[in-house]
Amino acid sequence: MKIALELLGCITILASLLTLVKSTYWWIRILDFPRVQVALLGTLILGLYGWLFGYELLTQKIFAGLLVLAIVNELVHVYKFSPFVRVQALRSKIKAPRNSFGVMISNVRMSNKRYDRFLKVVRENDPDLLLINEPNHRWATAISELDERYPYCIKEPLENTYGMMFYSKFKLTHTEVRYLVEEGIPSFYMVVELPSGLKFDLFTVHPQPPHLNKDTDTREAELLTVAKMAKDSPYASIVIGDLNDVAWSYTTNLFRKLSGLLDPRIGRGFFNTYNAFVPFFRYSLDHIFYDPAFRLIRIKRLPFFGSDHFPMFIRLNYEPLEADEHEVPEPNEEEQEDAEELLNKLDIDVPSNLSNNTVTVQSTTGQAKKPL
Repeated sequence: MKIALELLGCITILASLLTLVKSTYWWIRILDFPRVQVALLGTLILGLYGWLFGYELLTQKIFAGLLVLAIVNELVHVYKFSPFVRVQALRSKIKAPRNSFGVMISNVRMSNKRYDRFLKVVRENDPDLLLINEPNHRWATAISELDERYPYCIKEPLENTYGMMFYSKFKLTHTEVRYLVEEGIPSFYMVVELPSGLKFDLFTVHPQPPHLNKDTDTREAELLTVAKMAKDSPYASIVIGDLNDVAWSYTTNLFRKLSGLLDPRIGRGFFNTYNAFVPFFRYSLDHIFYDPAFRLIRIKRLPFFGSDHFPMFIRLNYEPLEADEHEVPEPNEEEQEDAEELLNKLDIDVPSNLSNNTVTVQSTTGQAKKPL
């Protein structure tokens, strides 16, 4: 029993401290995900070992100290998503907001065939903007009734689990399907016009996750590329999608600081969306970041419909005159250098918005203007 606890403790310590290494190796970055679980395991081992064997010997004290260090390292990364921290994204104070809209994002899982259950979730929540990740052509056909509900759409169904479809009740004055970093991994860009005439731009992303023989350099490059485009945009920006990264990772925090966008989960909760089938191992993979010009009305995780991801729903109000009341995150010099190094590593050119210097496929039912 003693040896088993010491072995588990050493694995816990190693799993925690390895995350401090700034590397894109998949076997390091995948350890960013289970920080809560590692902290719980470390706490259990620390208490159980102390109760059974005590910490009288010097080696035992060192073991306990390293366990405490590992637990603290995990908690430092996730504490921002507890209710004990001040929220970053402020709520709207307007009782009858005129420029409000609902956004729903959902990774439907390509192999999932419960189309009716998904459509039921859409009908019940009635989002104005709807992003679907992982649709293939079978999914596109099965949910074609959405074309009647949403006059504007962009469709790029694929058979590689990286298809993407976007539906909008509002006019899309510009749309692009971009392949920023990898072939077969699309992202969307569009300018959305509200009924009041106000415009904002929206980016959708779904990079690959870390897995065997797949490091995260391309994931980081795509996210940081979009971050720079959002920062340089003349419009207030929203970035949504399955980032295949957790909210508390270094890359996601770097993305947030480079883009200047807000995370509505800070100070409110994890809103874990994956894995819907395994309650103990759930992570916040589906994200919604937005400009300080927007105010939060509500945010919620939607019910299970058959996918391994829960859908997310958020309602925002466009209040540009109140943007200065937010505390906007900014990168320090070291973080700027890290971002440049990651982008230079793959020789990524950041495309300018509203341009045709990216691979573009237009597929909208609405009429899109030419690039401004």
